[in-house]
Amino acid sequence: MTKLTFLGTGTSQGVPLIGCECEVCRSSDPRDKRLRSAAFVEYKGLNMAIDAGPDFRQQMLRRGVRHLDAILLTHGHMDHIGGLDDVRSFNYIDGRPVNICCEERVEDSLRQVFSYAFAEKKYPGAPEWKIRHISAEKPFTVTSNLNDDTIVWTSGVGYTHVPAEHILENLPSAEIIPIQCWHDAMRRFSVLGYRFGNIAYLTDVKTLDDCELEKLKGLDVCTMNCVKYGTHHSHLGVDEAIAMLQKIGAKRSYLTHLSHVIHPHAILEKELPEGIYPAYDGLTVESEE
Repeated sequence: MTKLTFLGTGTSQGVPLIGCECEVCRSSDPRDKRLRSAAFVEYKGLNMAIDAGPDFRQQMLRRGVRHLDAILLTHGHMDHIGGLDDVRSFNYIDGRPVNICCEERVEDSLRQVFSYAFAEKKYPGAPEWKIRHISAEKPFTVTSNLNDDTIVWTSGVGYTHVPAEHILENLPSAEIIPIQCWHDAMRRFSVLGYRFGNIAYLTDVKTLDDCELEKLKGLDVCTMNCVKYGTHHSHLGVDEAIAMLQKIGAKRSYLTHLSHVIHPHAILEKELPEGIYPAYDGLTVESEE
């Protein structure tokens, strides 16, 4: 069984926005309280996070996550990478670097934003990452990190990497299918979506090529971003998201990356066609695949 939990379903500023007095931002419905968009996936014995935005720490605490095999990044915008420093807790608990799967251009962004994490001589306690380049051109495999180097903490010195003495066999492993998405109509800004069995997580999509739609056939669950009614230069509007989800044809579809200009959850769910639902923070969806 595959499980996907929405850790956050809001836009880059979250909902409510600082200082805003609109109906959605003042809503008492907990489904209208939206952290920055991210997800937690349990698939074939692995624990994986999709994105680690500024609310990553709060999301991990709220979900009760104590172990991560990998973090899969969709792209390098701050609302999707801004919390990566907080993997330090997993470094200490697991005694291993955290695997980060991303496109090479996303690593370039990480090196700018988190230069201290890539320094030759790190400040003691800087996050320990193991970065792996992936692309939309082919599937990739995530394996349990139990065979990775262990890291041993020395106060005032930092972590020392120690190669695994014994290689464990038959560890959990899963093939992930990346989906090439574009954050703009001109196909300049790449975003990766991910398919885990019959669940696909897509966010920050503006355009999606027909060849990528082939990768999304036969889904039980598909997610899609939408930020407003009407059109937006780098995201889908409500009607556009509905049309794209209907084209994909998953049995159940969920809207995420929602902003405060979209109607409150209780109203929005009545506006959507059958089989399409607004996601909310903490919602878990499942597939038998």
